[in-house]
Amino acid sequence: MKYQGKLFPFLFCSLLQSSFFFLLHKKTYACVLPLEIKRAHRCNLSRDCPPGHFAVSVRSGAGDIVGPHICFNGKIVMNSVLNNVRQGLNIVVVDGEKTPPRTFHWLLDDILAYLKEIKPGRIVLVASFNDVATLLTDEIKETFVGMGSSFITSLKLKDNWVFVGRAATKTKSAFEKQAVNDEKTNAYETWPNMVEVAGCFPRTPNATQ
Repeated sequence: MKYQGKLFPFLFCSLLQSSFFFLLHKKTYACVLPLEIKRAHRCNLSRDCPPGHFAVSVRSGAGDIVGPHICFNGKIVMNSVLNNVRQGLNIVVVDGEKTPPRTFHWLLDDILAYLKEIKPGRIVLVASFNDVATLLTDEIKETFVGMGSSFITSLKLKDNWVFVGRAATKTKSAFEKQAVNDEKTNAYETWPNMVEVAGCFPRTPNATQ
């Protein structure tokens, strides 16, 4: 591809993700394109998800400053830029592939009622921000256990936690991480490092995680 001028070919090659352009002769330039142009995968995963799976990425908050981040099926549905995260539990419930996920910030008294209203089989994505352990009742913990959580019962003050599960299925989820608040290992003074889970989550309850 040949184009006249100096600035234009530079900008054009940049748009094509060319590593450089060079002078062919007096006023003629050419783009040198890479053999393979990398494209972004959904939710910044390292690969495309196979059929029957959703791309998901859930990251907890960091301390009481940096908010959590939740991406589902290639769409960022919750983060600080969208201004829809708050301290506490940040929850996204997916009602279906074509239904926009519902976001819910927990600093309210009706969290248990809300969790119990989630229909069985619905995908639930959760990210902590600041402290959530002091707000968890035994009944709320048991509800998350019923979604597949293994760590919810061990959460302590200011622990970070992320989770992706399915309502009322009692199938242990592989999409869960916890960062323990320990002054010897904390990354942010009195808070542990953020945690993240990412990968391909099954669309149906019977599929393999």
